[in-house]
Formats: sequence, structure tokens, C-alpha cells
Amino acid sequence: MKENPSSPIEIPSSEFKKMGYALVDQVADLFEQIRERPVTTGEDSKAIRNVLGTDSLPENGAAPAEILGKASDLLINHSLFNGHPKFMGYITSSPAPLGALADLLASAVNANVGAQILSPVATQVEKQTIRWLSEFIGLSPDYGGILVSGGNMANFTGFLAGLTAKAGTAYREYGFSQKEHAQLVYCSKATHTWVEKAAILFGLGSKAVKWIATDENNAIDVSALVKEIEADLAAGHKPLMVIGTAGDVSTGALDDFSLLASVAGKYDLWFHIDGAYGIPAAVLPELKVLFTGIEKADSLALDPHKWLYSPLEAGCTLVKNPKHLTDTFSTHPVYYNFSHGDTNPVHNFYEYGLQNSRGFRALKVWLVLQQLGRRGYEELIRKDIELSKYMYNCAEAHPELQAMSQHLSIATFRFVPGGAAENNELLNKLNEDLLNELQAGGELFLSNAVIRGCYSLRACIVNFRTTEKDIDEMMSIILKRGRALFANMQAAGSALPAGQAGQQPAGITR
Repeated sequence: MKENPSSPIEIPSSEFKKMGYALVDQVADLFEQIRERPVTTGEDSKAIRNVLGTDSLPENGAAPAEILGKASDLLINHSLFNGHPKFMGYITSSPAPLGALADLLASAVNANVGAQILSPVATQVEKQTIRWLSEFIGLSPDYGGILVSGGNMANFTGFLAGLTAKAGTAYREYGFSQKEHAQLVYCSKATHTWVEKAAILFGLGSKAVKWIATDENNAIDVSALVKEIEADLAAGHKPLMVIGTAGDVSTGALDDFSLLASVAGKYDLWFHIDGAYGIPAAVLPELKVLFTGIEKADSLALDPHKWLYSPLEAGCTLVKNPKHLTDTFSTHPVYYNFSHGDTNPVHNFYEYGLQNSRGFRALKVWLVLQQLGRRGYEELIRKDIELSKYMYNCAEAHPELQAMSQHLSIATFRFVPGGAAENNELLNKLNEDLLNELQAGGELFLSNAVIRGCYSLRACIVNFRTTEKDIDEMMSIILKRGRALFANMQAAGSALPAGQAGQQPAGITR
């Protein structure tokens, strides 16, 4: 009988090194060449399935080097690259190269950061990362928190802490089944849809969310909020929570956090801030005034994989009083033997959030925070904002483009060809078709927003590779594609009201 037989999953060290070197070379080439590649191939799901093939699960294994090589070719040649300098669609940043290496290291160690005994170093790294993130946005380093997968989970974690804190201790045992009156949550109409999802999943019901009107800057109308709370109190309901937004997903607008904190204090509400996208901009001294009041929030959400350039997945919940997290999530089943063997207080992250088994997400955030430091992040975030303003100004200056809004690093605008400016229904259809064509074309990638009833193109710049040259090239592409699309609509005879079909759009000036 052989002693210590080799497992079929093992890879000899020499082969592992050879495979790793080859993969790192391919990734380095991708980073170096990403500007020359299309943002996306535009292939539909059927085309991708054809590339993958329809074979059944293999009966026998294959050589690791062969299948890893095929996988790298598949991903590099058939993916959408949010690290491309002309990707400005959804709020996913270019991943920091150091973060990619950090994920490899974290996977190799494979720490389970649910219990300190299982992850002695990783637990302390995550605790330090949370302290640094708090300091980064101007909060006390005494805030507690936890790294999670992204914005939904970060906001859910703060939301649940708020429910436990404000609904009373009976909530943990009975939920809302014994309550006669509605438990209510208030947020602006511009707030991300996670709020509705949380209300449904955590027992409040979708009707518990009170969507408050916004002002001309897309921030919550605080006077309307107060009227709604007063009316609900008069009706015998129980207001629980008010949610502010630091950078709404459509336009990047920010709420007035000092006013919201005052409202929360007056009516004894949990104050949560969804800063998943925009709150890293609080690091900029010149924008500090926009974030006045965030230190009064009971909980905040932010996503390092948005504007801190971390690879996916990396979200974070910060809570002023960490006990609110353990009050909400901590349980101690008899089979958990996680709190012995250390003379210091044991920090088990399973007691601070929804997961028990947790990967080492903090490592990539921790490393890039050290690589850039506060000053490096200030430079990159400021540059993204300046590029967004530049894009807005380009749209504002061009006769065939209509600038719509600009907040933080999000600019919105739309294509408005000559002769169609007064036909909003037509312009909405034209810009929607234009966006779909641009997304499939691979030259650039934008998303959309609806601003005052106008379907608009939306660019969110959270990208350390983007330059003014990219913006200029993108605007030219948008104009070229928009004109061709409008010409086709004119040829079809449905683009313009009668008597205007022969009009042509104005010439390009930029």
C-alpha cells in the first residue's frame, strides 16, 4: 500500500508556479492593453453559450494547465471590462491591480473570517480596515462595522440594526406579528431600490416605505418629510427610520444630512445613510461641507468596490455604536466554541452581520488603502469629479447635446438633433435606442437616467484610467451614432412632425 497517496486535486509546486506565472502574464497584458480592447464584445447569451459548448459534466478530469488556459482565454475575450477607460455605465470601478493580487493571496490562505479563532490575522486586518474607512470619510475611529458583499448587503445590515434598536426588544422574538400599527421607514424617491427589498424581506412590507419627494437638486424635501412623519404619528403609526443618500444612483445628488439628523433626533428615528457610491468623496477637503452631518448617522453604507477601486466584492457597514450590530446578529449555539483561548475580548465577525462563514474581503481594501493613502485617493477621486464636470460642459457647449445634471462624478445629458428639440416623446425614444446601440457596440458603455421626464444618457466616472481624451472621443462617438440613428428614423418617416422631415441636425463643433 502506498503511503500518503497523491490527491487528484493537488498540483505539483513546479506546475503550479508555471501556471501562475502564465496567468499573471495574461492579466498584466490585459491591464496594459485594455485601452485598445472593446469595452464589450456585445455578444448575446446564445453566442456565449455557443462558445462554452453544451457538453455534459465531464466524467473524467482534465489537466489543470489546459483548463485554466481555456478559462483565461474565455474571460479575456468574451467579458465586459468595467476597468476600460470608456466604461461609465453602472457604478463599478476599475479594479486596482494590487487588489487582484490580494484576492489570490486571500484565496490561498482561505481564512474564514467568521470567528477570530479561525482567522486570527484576517480578523485584525478587517478591524483595522473598518477603522481606516471610518477615518477616511471623517468619522470617529471608534465606529464598528463589517465588510460585506456590496451595497444591498451593507444597507441591509444597517437597516436590520435600526429595526432592532427602534422596534423594541420584542422584535427579535415576535417580529411585527403582534403590532397593530405600521412601522415606517422614510427615504427620498431617488433612493436605491434596496429599501423596498429590505422592507419586504425583513417583515415590514413594501407599504412601510414612505418615498418622499425630492427638490430641484434631486435631494430629499425635508419639509415634505416632516409633514409625512407628523401625519403618520397622528394616525397612530410608528416611524422607525429615516434614510439619507450620499450620491443617488441616477444623478449623484446628496441629501442634507444635518437636517435629516435633526429630524431623526426630534422623532427618535434611526438615521441611516446610503453612501454606497458617493460617501468616499467626503475625503476631499473642498467637498467636506456637502457631508456635514454624516457623523450623526447611526449607520452608514459604503462600497469600496465602487469609488475606492477595489475588485468586487467589497461593501462595508459602519455603525456608530457597534453594540447595535451584536444586539441584532449575535447568537451563541452550543456547537460554537469560538470564545476561548484569548485573554483579550474575542471579536467574532459572525456576530456583526448576516454571514457565518465569510471570505477575507478586507485584504484587498486594506492593501490599496496603504498603496494610495489619503492623498492618493484625494487625487484620484478629485480627477473623476473633474472629468465628470468636463463631460457635462462638453454637452452644455454642443448644439446637438442637452446637459441635464452633474453631481459628484455623475453627468447626465441627451442627444437632441436639430428639429427635434420640442418633441420629448421622440427624444426619449431616440436616446433609449441610442443607449442600447452604444452598449452593444463596444466602443463605450453608458447607462441611463430619467431627469424631469427626459430619458438621458448617464456617465458615472469611477475610473483611474479615464482621461479628457477619452471623454472627447466618447462625445464624438455619441454624436456619430446618434446622427445615424436619427437619420434612419427620419427615413422611416416617423421621426419628425409634418413639415420638418427635411431638416438636418447641426454640424459638429467639438
